[in-house]
Amino acid sequence: MNLAIIPARGGSKRILHKNIKPFCGKPIIAYAIENALKSGIFDEVIVSTDSVEIAQIAVRYGARVPFMRPENLADDHTPTLPVIAHALESQQVRDEDLICCLYPATPLLPTHYLTQAHRILCQDERIHYVFGALPYAHSPWRSFRLDSIDSESMEFSESIARVDSNAHSSNKHSTESFAPTLLHPEFERTRSQDLAALYHDAGQFYFARARSFKAQIPIFAPHSRALILDPLHAHDIDTSHDWQLAELKYQILHPKSR
Repeated sequence: MNLAIIPARGGSKRILHKNIKPFCGKPIIAYAIENALKSGIFDEVIVSTDSVEIAQIAVRYGARVPFMRPENLADDHTPTLPVIAHALESQQVRDEDLICCLYPATPLLPTHYLTQAHRILCQDERIHYVFGALPYAHSPWRSFRLDSIDSESMEFSESIARVDSNAHSSNKHSTESFAPTLLHPEFERTRSQDLAALYHDAGQFYFARARSFKAQIPIFAPHSRALILDPLHAHDIDTSHDWQLAELKYQILHPKSR
């Protein structure tokens, strides 16, 4: 059995009702459900949620909601792997069944990434996970932290600065400034084209055999494989600004949707 599981809790705080908020004309979770169904890979598409409203919308778009997620797996600090493991416990899955954890806020993700990940996983039983990765827009080898410093006394604060653009723009007369400290000073004079490329989790999907999810084996390790995604096809949506940028990307990808 091939199963897609979409984890969609109802208690989002940074963007209220994020998983069902309208995105370019329909609830954002609808894109993930339709993408999974369109792929032709999955026998079922299941939504794991603690929200009756999300469950109703998920069913409307073709998913199944065979259980409600318990409260202890629906708070701000619950990681993904226990949520998927719980979903698998409620279904009759075999260890060798193929499972895709597909996040609900993935409206930009083309279907071919899911089919490609499925193919990679099927080709080698030693692989635990296949997931999407993105290259950093700017090399982290040149990154620096900002330490708070009083420009009049030139004394450093013990805490690393937390830059709030709104706070600083509204306080134009503040004497507070920030001093950079390179995290990798050994690369200060290295040409940018000579720095090793680094990537991060795109936060779109994780494909694995059920046994890997059940055992909650760590994802980011040599036993996994990463698919490098086009940055236009993935966007981390955590703020209203992120939401607006993601909608602009969607309109570029789907000009007829405007």
